[in-house]
Amino acid sequence: MPKSNSRTHILGLGHFVPGPVLTNHDLEQMVDTTDEWITIRTGIKERRIARGLACSDLALEASKQALASASVHPEDLTHILLATFTGDYNNPNTACVLQDKLGAVNCQMAMDISAGCSGFVYGLETVRGMTHLDPEANILLVGSEVCTSRLNFQDRNTCVLFGDGAGAAVISGSDPENPAVVDSLLKSEGSMGHLLPVGREGGSFAPLELGQTVSEDYFVRMNGRELFRLGVRGMADLCSRILERNGLGIGDVDLFIPHQANLRIIEGVAKKMQFPMERIYVNVNRYGNTSAASVILALSEARAGGYIQEGTTVLMVAFGAGLTLGASIVQF
Repeated sequence: MPKSNSRTHILGLGHFVPGPVLTNHDLEQMVDTTDEWITIRTGIKERRIARGLACSDLALEASKQALASASVHPEDLTHILLATFTGDYNNPNTACVLQDKLGAVNCQMAMDISAGCSGFVYGLETVRGMTHLDPEANILLVGSEVCTSRLNFQDRNTCVLFGDGAGAAVISGSDPENPAVVDSLLKSEGSMGHLLPVGREGGSFAPLELGQTVSEDYFVRMNGRELFRLGVRGMADLCSRILERNGLGIGDVDLFIPHQANLRIIEGVAKKMQFPMERIYVNVNRYGNTSAASVILALSEARAGGYIQEGTTVLMVAFGAGLTLGASIVQF
């Protein structure tokens, strides 16, 4: 697959996870659960917790790595896009906060992307449009989440699933020798948004009043059984569609990076696609579901770990609140 067919190129990657580790055994002391129950149902053994750190702090560390990898200075950035559902504030957006922390003084535009766990892939498609309009743009695309800030640690069905982390990519349209974003394919299912709401309380739908105590509706709520079914079917279908429209088959994909929500979902997608598990990158056991950071964190970690070399074709797919779906093909 020739890189010259693409006008969108990844110059550098970075990722960051906070130091504190929350294990399944730790959760046994906090909520009615067991290590065995969590492991069997999710494959997750531990996750990272951003104690005292905001979304922008995690994004900053991942961004510094990506910029160093790309040999790009903060003042060279023209755009910053940050995918998250756990931003520092409602306003200003966290991309602007990150711009200030980086010292990206010449940045023309900074904005957040709200697409749940699919946020980074949605961002890739947005960046593809930007690089076609302005091939000289230097774009920082980040997925960063402090998911634990929106977890109810009395709800064992959700608090065991999520962790905190960030990943970042520096992208431009002017260097065809670098890895190419070949294609992206997105989908949304707004009628299914009720299956995974976050903050039904606290938004304009149900605003909080001064002195009011938050209820369970402030935190992540989910219909796990239905999301499992939709996630497996939706991600497998989207992957098949993007491969077909690019004239590719399963054998042409060297590494598959699915959204790291649940090992059983990953296994379900692999089975449906007949994709061998040995060519699937998995880190959900160590980090849990990091939402919009999931796919980019895994991509950066896989590259750093030597799983991705020059010539490697990577297929990524994500599924999240909205409901949203996104798949991308990257040629290294």
